[in-house]
Amino acid sequence: MKNLFDHADTAEILIRIQNLSPDAERKWGKMNVNQMLAHCNASLGTAMGLHNPKRLGFVGRLFGKLLKPKFFSETPFPKNSATDKSYIITGDPNFEQEKAKSISQIKTFSEGGPAKCTTHPQAFFGPLTPEEWALMQWKHFDHHLRQFGA
Repeated sequence: MKNLFDHADTAEILIRIQNLSPDAERKWGKMNVNQMLAHCNASLGTAMGLHNPKRLGFVGRLFGKLLKPKFFSETPFPKNSATDKSYIITGDPNFEQEKAKSISQIKTFSEGGPAKCTTHPQAFFGPLTPEEWALMQWKHFDHHLRQFGA
């Protein structure tokens, strides 16, 4: 499966980000392209240990355990999936700054390999291996880049 530890997979995501423009229109969802980049940056920041959202309660943990096998499969994320409140971006972030941050963070994460991954449990799924973090982040960027036609 594609992931951000594989150099070819990372290059593919970076090219797709480079091809984004500030006037890219969403095909589904509520975010604009600026918010999407900031949202993806926040998620990748979690994978890198830059911030550690709280674990969800019992029901969230239970659903996380049940959904984890599907989530970490080849199946793309479904359109209009629920978003953790801590990753909802309001306002209008600067497109060029968020785009540059995406590129920089992806390179840092990819080049750093497993050593750049957090050991903090993911809020919904709990503990993840570095490889699971790399897969999840690739799928997350892929999902949102498809959302904006990139």
